[in-house]
Amino acid sequence: MDNWDEFLSPYKQAVEELKVKLRGIRKQFTMNDDRSPIEFVTGRVKPVPSILDKMNKKKIRMDRLHCDMQDIAGLRMMCQFVDDIKKVVNIIRKRNDFRIVEEKDYISHKKPSGYRSYHVVIEYPVQTIQGERKILAEIQIRTLAMNFWATIEHSLNYKYNGDFPTEIQMRLQRAAEAAFRLDEEMSLIREEIQEAQKFFTKKKE
Repeated sequence: MDNWDEFLSPYKQAVEELKVKLRGIRKQFTMNDDRSPIEFVTGRVKPVPSILDKMNKKKIRMDRLHCDMQDIAGLRMMCQFVDDIKKVVNIIRKRNDFRIVEEKDYISHKKPSGYRSYHVVIEYPVQTIQGERKILAEIQIRTLAMNFWATIEHSLNYKYNGDFPTEIQMRLQRAAEAAFRLDEEMSLIREEIQEAQKFFTKKKE
């Protein structure tokens, strides 16, 4: 690749536009005085070293990079409760400003590592001076507990290059189950939590 900046430019544009649009969903709920299923939204473009590393691991050719690597542009939507994830996915499905290419449910079908999240791969049209470019982007929708575990696992994965010592692997799996049990327990007292949050918000006003 001679010019990574040029190649990644539409991906950066896609991430910035999608962050505005997805954060707008939360704002609309707030404006309607309704509780938003979205806690917050983040986004990033995969760094070049990470792209090269994944290309090597997945045997992706440079001329196939734009279609074989789905997460160069990545968004994350955080939710408080597992049930909120379903609501967010349904909202995304109804949008007509991008096309859903693939859905991956790692909540009902967790990865062997214990990883849980819901992934939606979309094709998003970016307007450039050369014309329209359709960019693949991956939206990850997860709870705060799932995100905490995934962030730690991601850091350790870089340290051990995916080859975790047995003890670390077992502890990560136990931690993943603990995080999911936390989500389940919070769901059982969901109404009380939401009522308390609404009271706290009004008190701050």
